[in-house]
Amino acid sequence: MWGTEKGFGCLAPRLCSRQAGLCSHLWFCEHRGASGLNHLPLADLHSQPWFMNISESLGPGTVLEPFPFNCTSSAPTLELLYVQPPTTFFNPPSLRRQGSYYVGMVTFSSSVRLDALAVNHYRLQLRFKCGIHVTEGPLFLDVQRDPSHVQCAGRFASPAGEIIEVPETVTPGARLYTLLLPGLELKGAQMSITSAQDPSYFPGSFSINQQGWLQAPAQGLKGQSQKVFQLRISVAFGQGQNCQGMLTVKVLPVPSSQVSFQQPAQNITILENLAPGEKVIQVRAQGLDVRYEIVSPVPCPFYSIGHADGVLRLTAPLELARAPVAAFTRLQVKAFERLRPWASAELDLTVSVRSVNRWPPRCLPALLVAQIPETAPVGTVLNTLTCTDPDSASTTLDYQLWFHSPPGRASLCLRDRVLEVNTTLDCDTPGACFQHTASILVFDDGQPPMTTEVPVLVMVTPINEFSPTCAPRTFRVREDARPHALLGSVVGVDMDYPHDSIEYYASGRPATFTVDRLSGEVHLLGTLDYEQQRLYRLTVQLIDHGQDQDPTSHRSGSCTITIEVEDVNDHAPECEPPYQELTIHTPPGRSVEVINVSCRIPQEPQRLTFSYSIVGGNTQSRFSLKGAMLVHSDPVPSTPWSQQPNTYELLIRVTDAGPSIPHLSTTATIIVHLVPWRASTVATSTHRTTMPSMMTPLLVTDTKVFWQPEPWFVVVLTVTGALLLFALGCLLSRLLRGVAPLLQTPNKSAQDLLLNSIQGTEGSTEGFMEAPRMETPQSFDGRAQDPRESFSSQTGLYLGPPSLIPSLYLLPLGICHLPFP
Repeated sequence: MWGTEKGFGCLAPRLCSRQAGLCSHLWFCEHRGASGLNHLPLADLHSQPWFMNISESLGPGTVLEPFPFNCTSSAPTLELLYVQPPTTFFNPPSLRRQGSYYVGMVTFSSSVRLDALAVNHYRLQLRFKCGIHVTEGPLFLDVQRDPSHVQCAGRFASPAGEIIEVPETVTPGARLYTLLLPGLELKGAQMSITSAQDPSYFPGSFSINQQGWLQAPAQGLKGQSQKVFQLRISVAFGQGQNCQGMLTVKVLPVPSSQVSFQQPAQNITILENLAPGEKVIQVRAQGLDVRYEIVSPVPCPFYSIGHADGVLRLTAPLELARAPVAAFTRLQVKAFERLRPWASAELDLTVSVRSVNRWPPRCLPALLVAQIPETAPVGTVLNTLTCTDPDSASTTLDYQLWFHSPPGRASLCLRDRVLEVNTTLDCDTPGACFQHTASILVFDDGQPPMTTEVPVLVMVTPINEFSPTCAPRTFRVREDARPHALLGSVVGVDMDYPHDSIEYYASGRPATFTVDRLSGEVHLLGTLDYEQQRLYRLTVQLIDHGQDQDPTSHRSGSCTITIEVEDVNDHAPECEPPYQELTIHTPPGRSVEVINVSCRIPQEPQRLTFSYSIVGGNTQSRFSLKGAMLVHSDPVPSTPWSQQPNTYELLIRVTDAGPSIPHLSTTATIIVHLVPWRASTVATSTHRTTMPSMMTPLLVTDTKVFWQPEPWFVVVLTVTGALLLFALGCLLSRLLRGVAPLLQTPNKSAQDLLLNSIQGTEGSTEGFMEAPRMETPQSFDGRAQDPRESFSSQTGLYLGPPSLIPSLYLLPLGICHLPFP
C-alpha cells in the first residue's frame, strides 16, 4: 500500500516480502530544482527485499537510488555478497554518514552494458553490519527497455571488430551475418559499407540491407578460399547519430560435415525457484563450428541460449503465481555452422515449469500416544492419522512407519493412515515390550519432496497369561546325609516376562524336607533311614508374581518331586556264636571240614552275601576257608606229633559283600584242638562254650576212653568174622547131633578155652583205659561215639565192646577143635 506521511510531504511506499513475512518502508521526498525531481530514499534497518526499475541506457558510474540506515555504531559496513546472474556491472557499495544516519550507494562499473533483451532482471544480495547486528537483504533490479537508446554494441563496435568465417560454396547473395543493434529497427537506421571494395581483390561487392543482413556478392565466393575481406560498416540514424564497426569475412574451404541434432525434439521440466542466469539445459548438435540461436519465440521472455556453447539459461524469475504463462514454453532452437549458415538443423525444446514445494504436510494429531495390553487382538486400531499438504490440496501423500525401539520389530503396522496392532505384539521376550517408539513419516510428491515426522509412543502393559510349570524330578540321597544337605533344585518355567518371578512352596510336605521359597532348592531337615522308609513324594507349588499390570494377579502350578533314599551299609555282620571252641581228629593226609561259620545282619536280613577270610592264628597254613566252611588240611607229618601244635586260635573276618558301601566287617574267634587219628586212643572232646567277646572264656574238659582201630585191623576183623560164621555153622551141626551130652562138659571146656583166649590177648589191649561214663555224652566232628563200644567209620560195622574183640578172634579156632560127638 502506498501512502503519504503527514508533515513531510514524502511518499512512503510499503514494500512487503512474501517470503519473509515482514515489511519495510522507503520514503521518497520530492525536491524541485534545476535538474528536476530528485529522490532521496530513507530506510530503516531491515532484511526485506527492495525493488527498483532501471533503464538500459544507464552507463558507467551511474549511482542507483541511495538508501539510509539507522545505526549507532561508529563503523558500520555495507557489502555486496553476490549478483544473479553473475556480472561485473556493479561496483562494491559505499557507505557514508549523513547526519544521524548512514547512506548506502551502489554504482555501475565501467564494463556496464545493460541490454533488456539479453538480461532484464538482476538480484543484488546486500549485507549491512552495525556493531554485532548483521542484516542481509536482496535488491531486485528490473531492466527496462529505452526506446531512445541506440548504440553499436558487441564485438562489431570494438576496435578489433567482428570476425566471421564463411565457406567458399556459399550461395551468391546469401545472408552471411546479421547485425543486431538494439533499437535500430525502431529508428529506421541506415546501414552501409564504407570501406573500399577493390574489384581486383573482391570477387564482387558485399551488401547490407535495412534489416542488418550482410549478403554475399552476386558472383559468389567460389575460388576465394583462404581469403580475408575487411568491411567497415557505418550505421546512421536520426538526429545525426551514427556509429561504425568492423566486420572481417574469412572464406574457408567447403566442410564435409552436416549439422544435425541427435534428437529432433526434447522435453524438460524445471522448478520455478530456478534463479535468472542459471543453466536450464545444454543442447548439442553435430557439425563443424556449430552456433546456436532461438528462432521461436522471438523475442523470448524467459530464456536465452549461448551462441557458441548451446547452453540454455533463464533470463527472468519463474513465478507461476505472477506469470502463469511461464509454466509451459515451446522453444525452437536452430543449430548452424558458423561458416555455412545455410547448413543448419532445428530442435523443438519444450520446457515445463513445476511449482516448488515450500511447506511440509501437516498432520493431526501431531503426536500419537497409546496404551494397550499385550493381549490386544491383531488388528486393534490405535489411532488414525489425518494429514494435508498446504501447497496443494490434491497432493498424494505417502505414509511410512519407522521403528526406533526396539529395532527391527514389527509389533505395529500402518495400513494407509491407520496404526494397528500387528501379530508380533508380545511382552514375553526380553526387550520386546513395555514401550515402543516409532515415527510415521509422511511424504508429499512435490519438488523438492518434503516430509513430516509424527512421533509414536505406544505403551504395552504386561498381562499374566501363562501358569508356571515345572517338570517332575527324582532326587537320590544317601540315608547317611546330614541335615540341611542340598538334594537338588526345582526348576520352574514361566513363559511370562520376567521369567524368574516365581516363588516355591511345599504343599503337604513331610517334616523331613523343605523347599526354598526363592531358589526352589530342596533341603533335608532331619535324618533318613533306608530300612524304615525308602521313598518320599513332595508336592511343590509354584506361584508367579510381578508379571501383570495388576500386582494382585497371580497364577500357580505344581509338580511332584520324588526323593529316593539310597541304602548305606551301616550295620556290621554278627556271627552266632562270636566265640567257640571245638576238638577234631585229624587223619593224616586228609582234609576235614571243621565248622560252618554262621553270620547274618539282624537289622538287614536281606543281605546274605558275605566274604570270609582268616586274618590270624593260621600258623603253618593248615586251615582254609571254602565259603563259610572252615577246612583243616593235615599233610603227612614230617615232625613227630609231640612236636606239632595241637591248639589253634583262629580269627575269621566276615565282611558283607553286597553292593552297598562302605563294607563293614566283624571278626569271629574259633579255637580248634587237634587230636591225631589212631586205632586206639583216648579222645578229648571240648565243650563249645560261647562267650561274649568282652568276657574271659571258661574251659571245661572231660576225658573219655574209646577205641579207634587202625585201617589194617578192619581187614583182619572182616576175615575173622567170616571164620566165625564158619565155626558157628560147624557148631550148630554138631549140636543137632547130640544136644544133651554137650550141655555139661562142653560148657566148662568152652568157658575155659574162652578164658585162655582172653588172657592170651591181654598184652595187646594194654593202653586202653576205661573212664567213667559222662551222663551227657558230647559229640564232635558230627559223630557221636560210646566210649565202651567201637564203630568203624570205614566199614560201618559194629564191633562190640573192645574187651571182647580178641576173644571173638580166637573163638572159631577153639570151637573147631572141640571134641563133639
